[in-house]
Amino acid sequence: MRRRQPSLKARLVTRQLALQFLAVAAAATGLIAFFVNSTLDGMYADEAVAQIAANSIVRDARGTPAVVLTPELAKLREEVPDAWFAARLKDGTQISYGRVPTEYAPLVPHLDKLSSADLRGQFAPFTLSAVVRQASGPAGDMEIMAHGQVQPFTALIWMASNIVAIVIFLSLAVISIIATPMIVKRALTGVVKTAEEAKKIDAERRGIRLSEDLVPHEIEPLVRAVNEALVRLDEGYDRQNRFVASAAHELRTPIAILKMKIDASDDRGIRSLASDVSRLANLSEQLLDLHRLDNGAPIDRIDLAELARRVAADLAPILIASGKTIEVVVGRRETITGNAGSIERALANLVQNAVEHGGDAIIVRIDAASLEVKDNGQGIPKEEHERVLEPFHRLRPRSSGTGLGLNLVKQVVDHHCGRISIAKAETGGAIVRIEFPAAL
Repeated sequence: MRRRQPSLKARLVTRQLALQFLAVAAAATGLIAFFVNSTLDGMYADEAVAQIAANSIVRDARGTPAVVLTPELAKLREEVPDAWFAARLKDGTQISYGRVPTEYAPLVPHLDKLSSADLRGQFAPFTLSAVVRQASGPAGDMEIMAHGQVQPFTALIWMASNIVAIVIFLSLAVISIIATPMIVKRALTGVVKTAEEAKKIDAERRGIRLSEDLVPHEIEPLVRAVNEALVRLDEGYDRQNRFVASAAHELRTPIAILKMKIDASDDRGIRSLASDVSRLANLSEQLLDLHRLDNGAPIDRIDLAELARRVAADLAPILIASGKTIEVVVGRRETITGNAGSIERALANLVQNAVEHGGDAIIVRIDAASLEVKDNGQGIPKEEHERVLEPFHRLRPRSSGTGLGLNLVKQVVDHHCGRISIAKAETGGAIVRIEFPAAL
């Protein structure tokens, strides 16, 4: 079983998305590695200590600020025994907790001039690592310098860079998943249009060429090669068509002469060839009919009942002479559009084919836009119903037929957008049914 290739669109979309994600991942990894391995070392204080300190500063009954041991401050003191903070309130009063480093003590009166700061301690135990923040608590607004939990700068960078990388990655993923298929679909519009045009190519619709103006540059040589192949096929078809038409036209004259000589002969053996010559004449006319249909034969309104009666009248003398009968049964009458001559000869061919295969009682039944030819001969095996419509296929190897009759009938039916089918008659013979579209 041949393995099905994935679609070009799917491959373009998935590979483009994979490339984008890998590029973002590589850039994020490089950025993180750069900061982690940079010289920005030292320990930084957690800024949460500023709010813990603000919540622990209250005013007593006289309005003097004081520090109370809140649960948060108690937990901080347990985790960081050397925690400290100093605050400057809006009224200029100052208050501190723990041992404020002497290096920072002179800054406390001037905290109102600072909005925020991060101070990095370089040496253990890193008591100089502190934050300066504006905060609000029970005592009001204040500026606080505080030291609490400390962590290395690399941890901060790792956390921050991961958050940034995840946000960028997810944003790009959403944009790419939505935009990339749209971009690829737009880029492949020409390919889709060309594929739709290719579906319309068949033997009955020649002259179709695939569009080259919208396909990508890489696919253009393939489309051009297909168009050149279609040109060669059309030229070959035209040459074959002209040959068949010329051959059929040239056969008309000798067949007509032969028919005149047979009709004028008194020899019974020679006159028995009349049906065979009639069949040859019918085949040559059908070949010409196909040529005319390919080149736009005129469209007539056809009454199938009248057409069937004409065919029966033309063939009756030959059939009666050979001990056979033909009957036309008309049900509903309806007109169709098409080439009357080609359909007439197709029906004659069906009648002659029924006679040739043993039928001695032929019934032509007309019902609306369909016709049936029924015989009481040996019939056609079910497994041969499709094959007998192929060119040069003969039901019996030594049959006197050419193997073209039913195929030519099928081609005439196809040209008229009809349908031909074969069934078994109740009497054991064959029924060939043709259905045409009704006239509008």
